[in-house]
Amino acid sequence: MLTVGQILAVKGKTVWATSPDASVQSALQLMADRNIGALVVLDENRLVGMFSERDYARNFIRFDKPPRDVLVGELMTGEIHTVRRGQSLGACMALMTDKRVRHLPVVEGAKVVGLISIGDVVKAIISEQQQVISELGSYLNHER
Repeated sequence: MLTVGQILAVKGKTVWATSPDASVQSALQLMADRNIGALVVLDENRLVGMFSERDYARNFIRFDKPPRDVLVGELMTGEIHTVRRGQSLGACMALMTDKRVRHLPVVEGAKVVGLISIGDVVKAIISEQQQVISELGSYLNHER
């Protein structure tokens, strides 16, 4: 059973964050610079939301001002779903599907220690399946 911790061991634990008081423009620039699709939103090191490309695409239209004048806190998703290192990827995939989210912060207590995306989960599951297929192929070839 693959776990969140195994993804973090490969992916790393770097978590890019912004604050609810940051401008949307600065958050979008950070996401573009780091080639990422979402940021955790921290207020005094406390997780208060997620800001993603989807939040921008769906919510920015409501504002009649430039991105530099809109705050992340005005567009972010405040309902946060988190996971722990020991959770299975199957449980993560079910949560992402049920809640329609693409990113899950990984927490230990109140501290964010990582972030996984649906892409990370799918990549890990495919890799595991390819390994099983390869092992089965080797076993079958050995038995002949």
